[in-house]
Amino acid sequence: MPSPPKKGRVLSGMRPTGKLHLGNYVGALRNWVGLQDQYDCFFFIADWHALTTDYADTRSVKQNSLEVMIDYLAAGLDPERSTLFIQSHVLQHAELHLLFSMITPLGWLERVPSYKEQRENLKDKDLGTYGFLGYPLLQSADILIYQADFVPVGEDQVPHVELTREVARRFNQFYPRKLHAGDRDPQRGMVFPEPKPLLTPSPKLPGTDGRKMSKSYGNTILLSEPEASLRQKLKTMVTDPARIRRTDPGNPDVCPVGDLHKIFSSAETMAKVNEGCRTAGIGCIECKQWASDSLWRVLGPMQERRQKYEANPKLAWDILEEGSTKARAVAEATMAEAREAANLSHEYEAPGQNVAESKS
Repeated sequence: MPSPPKKGRVLSGMRPTGKLHLGNYVGALRNWVGLQDQYDCFFFIADWHALTTDYADTRSVKQNSLEVMIDYLAAGLDPERSTLFIQSHVLQHAELHLLFSMITPLGWLERVPSYKEQRENLKDKDLGTYGFLGYPLLQSADILIYQADFVPVGEDQVPHVELTREVARRFNQFYPRKLHAGDRDPQRGMVFPEPKPLLTPSPKLPGTDGRKMSKSYGNTILLSEPEASLRQKLKTMVTDPARIRRTDPGNPDVCPVGDLHKIFSSAETMAKVNEGCRTAGIGCIECKQWASDSLWRVLGPMQERRQKYEANPKLAWDILEEGSTKARAVAEATMAEAREAANLSHEYEAPGQNVAESKS
């Protein structure tokens, strides 16, 4: 039986900040794995984006990119079903970003919510650079160079997709595609489709201190966390602050360990947690052991898949290179259309003749 047709193209990526943690998995990676059979998926490592805030020291970018790729593969991204690549190996991203920078008003970039937020939160870094101001535009180029139909994002990233839609609209308005005689399809007159956000469910995932899981807080559980370390971290994880004594009843809905159960535990375990915690029938130690068991059922198989790439990292790098070659071919086809529309084609064009006609 033939496979059902895919619903369109999806594009997303992560910055290479080192080994990924459960927050990265729950917030994005788990969803990507589930999209592979439904969509034509392009997932990349955004190494140029790492420079927008960490341009002063790039020594770890390449190794971090490799670590992220190994986590991609361990989590279940499959190079047979998705195109996995590294951003800086597809130079067309930079070319399209430059072209977009010529037509994008500064005000569009200055109003992106994360621009002001990050400038407030990263006061120890000099972010008065075009690279930082323009990173949402580079994101737009990342998406549109593959003519993506959908971008899987959380609610906080929807403004970035909306900016991308505006940039596509503006480019298409300034530089409509040159149509063949008799072509009546209005969509053919647009180089870039306007992508839609594909909202990713983002359940609340606390770190070991109860705050949002983040490397900057030092409260993460890595996808590559050894089992002993995982169990030790959960032993010290904060719980319901109102449950002071073992005999006090607790409330899993306000407990960070309860939040982990809701994401990773079975319905059967969740029922035991709810009953035992609310009646003081179980203590926090037992509850944390169950949470560790549930987490290891997810992380254990990942780490088994990870072993062959840790033993031979070149396997992962070769997959990145192969994916980058495939991505370049797709990106170059898009850039050829964009150059022609913007009258920047690399082909000679006789007066009164368009490139498409000259090739026929």
